[in-house]
Amino acid sequence: MMTMSGQEVVSTYETMVGITERMLDAASANEWDRLAELEQECARHANRLKANEGGAPLGGQERLRKVNAIRRMLDFDRQIRDLTMPWMAHLSSLMKSTSTERRVVRAYGV
Repeated sequence: MMTMSGQEVVSTYETMVGITERMLDAASANEWDRLAELEQECARHANRLKANEGGAPLGGQERLRKVNAIRRMLDFDRQIRDLTMPWMAHLSSLMKSTSTERRVVRAYGV
């Protein structure tokens, strides 16, 4: 794989900002399948960046854009977690309830 230029690296980070913003929109709308699809898309970009590690260092302006993009992604990620954590807790309790129900049926044939 060819090494990415500084501009390509920054552009990839900025693309990921857009994806994480769409992830926040999906989480806000309880569109969990869409959120999962966008997570996979974001992961593909992250893997591309990881494969490029050790490339040429970024110049001042590029580095600033990269840091800004990372900060925005972290902010969106925090907001997404705030939305998904209650849903995940609810899902977990439903799964435990179903598991308990199955055990009772097996044990007592109810």
